[in-house]
Amino acid sequence: MQNNKSPVVKDLVLIGGGHAHVTVLKRFGMKPVPGLRITLITRDIHTPYSGMLPGYVAGHYDYDDCHIDLGPLARFAGARLYHSEVEGIDIEQGKVIALGRPSIAYDLLSINTGSRPNSIDVPGVDEYAIAAKPIDAFLTKWDELLERVHLSKGEFRVVVVGGGAGGVELALSTQHRLQNLLKRVGDEPQRLKYTLLAESDSVMFMHNAGVRKRFERTFAERDVTIKTRSRVTEVKSDQVMLSDGTSVAADAVIWVTTAAAPTWPAEAGLAVDESGFIRVNENLQSQSHGELFAAGDIASLVDPRPKSGVFAVRQGPVLADNLRAAATGGRLRPYHAQKNFLGLISTGNKYAMASRGNWSYESAWLWHIKDWIDRRFMRKFNELPEMDEEQSPALDSGIADAAAIKELSTLAMRCGGCGAKVGATVLSRVMQRLPDDRRDDVLIGRDAADDCAMLAVPEGKVMVQSVDYFRAFIEDTYTFGAIAANHALGDLFAMGAEPQSVLAIATVPYGRERVVEESLYDLLAGALHILQPTGAVLAGGHSSEGAELAFGLTVNGLIDPAKVWRKRGLNPGDALVLTKAVGTGTLFAAEMRGKAKGRWIDAATQSMLVSNQQAAACLQRFNATACTDLTGFGIIGHLIEMTKASEVDATIVMDALPLLDGAMDTVAAGILSSLQPQNLRLRRAVQEFENASKHPVFPLLFDPQTAGGLLAGVPAEQVDACVDELRLLGYSDTQIIGQIEKLSDEQAPIKIA
Repeated sequence: MQNNKSPVVKDLVLIGGGHAHVTVLKRFGMKPVPGLRITLITRDIHTPYSGMLPGYVAGHYDYDDCHIDLGPLARFAGARLYHSEVEGIDIEQGKVIALGRPSIAYDLLSINTGSRPNSIDVPGVDEYAIAAKPIDAFLTKWDELLERVHLSKGEFRVVVVGGGAGGVELALSTQHRLQNLLKRVGDEPQRLKYTLLAESDSVMFMHNAGVRKRFERTFAERDVTIKTRSRVTEVKSDQVMLSDGTSVAADAVIWVTTAAAPTWPAEAGLAVDESGFIRVNENLQSQSHGELFAAGDIASLVDPRPKSGVFAVRQGPVLADNLRAAATGGRLRPYHAQKNFLGLISTGNKYAMASRGNWSYESAWLWHIKDWIDRRFMRKFNELPEMDEEQSPALDSGIADAAAIKELSTLAMRCGGCGAKVGATVLSRVMQRLPDDRRDDVLIGRDAADDCAMLAVPEGKVMVQSVDYFRAFIEDTYTFGAIAANHALGDLFAMGAEPQSVLAIATVPYGRERVVEESLYDLLAGALHILQPTGAVLAGGHSSEGAELAFGLTVNGLIDPAKVWRKRGLNPGDALVLTKAVGTGTLFAAEMRGKAKGRWIDAATQSMLVSNQQAAACLQRFNATACTDLTGFGIIGHLIEMTKASEVDATIVMDALPLLDGAMDTVAAGILSSLQPQNLRLRRAVQEFENASKHPVFPLLFDPQTAGGLLAGVPAEQVDACVDELRLLGYSDTQIIGQIEKLSDEQAPIKIA
């Protein structure tokens, strides 16, 4: 990861993790621009490489072989990774509108989202066909098709629509995989019947006659029926209707037609071609808006080229150079698309054909050449060089225009003390943008200018209070605010309290006034996203500027003092229930080193965003005897607090522990949280059975958690019903991880089995 401490002067936002943008990220990671903040908005954390998709479908590659992991790559580039889908652009305001989060401001914008199959005018495609793009959706439906074929009986008819290179490759690769599947289970591969429909006069119509003849021969050898001049007018559940009035029977339809553009670029007012693709000039710059760039399938070039990943890959270095130039006031350079390129088209069975101009060739050796080229390309982005975290590029390689340099220098000399507060104008604008939630028992809140919030405690209730504050561990400010709020509220839920109000403490990085405002707004908006469903209101707080993002909340809750849930109260015979999987400590330690897969971090993030409120209510209904939320001290640390207060012992069954995806991998690699050594000192309170410390899960008993689940004792006669209900409520990882026992004479109250 690049440790760029320069205040933010400009924002570069990348929409999509396509083939060109991965090169942009790599190059900005190798040579950052001080003062330029990069944000990647992507629907997919792992971006598939289209060149290896047929090999993956055919069974020659696994998932990680053919996907670029955007998590480590974004961290390497020092970029914020926002996992969301773009819904539009507000060009006048300079903002990207993304699903489920505040809009993202930009000074420069680059779009590399790919395309989708052109099916808008064909009824039934979305409902019944398996579209080749977007690739992530295709892969999900492909897995379903594998299962359908496996469970089917008799003839199974597959129809592939599209006679270009994509359709040809998918027809042959899917046939190869499905036939092998049937062979492995002792079934008859001959019951698969394949038909390829091409609207053109021949398959591979954009390639030379030699290539077309080679594939026509291959289809004949593989018993694939080709129907040319066949335009599909409708897809039904069991057949494909053609324009000449005939139909083709189909149990599955794979749709690989010409590319279509999303609608939002045109709706935003960008210059687009007749198909909706963004018109760019020779510099890959929007013809209508100079601050916007586009590459890959989404771009409509001055000199048009086929929608193919090979062009997006070649555009990557030019796009990176031009984004750098646009940020620093440099000169843009043109992209020159190659007239002829070598196409290596696989046939599914580790065999390939070559096409370039009027030349063609085929052999098994060509597939191995293609495999070598593809794997080399993937290594560039999945095997990142080790970078010096203290590396700080010189200012003269950053934002070049004089006004920006002056602003950057001013920002670097920020005051401390009260002078570090966020300005009143910025703070006022942020407060006006946030929803104004109220409660009758919050007598003075953030809507008033008074120095303190004033809270009422209803008769028969007491107030419980807790506070949490920590540095950001993810670059997504909105999501960090939400996780921090969820983490802080966990203390209230663990005591059975109703959240009433919170006070926020926010530190946002130095930057331009707009940047500070957006950072503070995103942070508080994320927190409110979690607070509002609980009924709590944001009553006030304090904000300041600092070197790095940090956030905390003081949370206030109300409860009947006779019903307070304590850590003491565990009874012998109780079952120990844990409502969330563990592993956030080791996973985010690995993420900081660029050693965690993006899907691991995404899954851990989603877990941290799950509120404990419903889990607490459920545990109370089933008469849980004691409860705590699992946070920094890990399972052992928090369980020791409970057993000591309850004067009981406990046994934990390590094989029952629910684990986040990837946690075992990072622990096995020796990557542990910085708090782990302190937690490990609690081993003196642990009695091991049969060398339990050698069990691979053992380190995760001491792994500190952020926004972890609830750990509770539940009476044995009610625990099964309790666990079932917790899972129905969405706590799918809930497990019984041990039991409570009578206090023994042993020095160690925790036994590990």
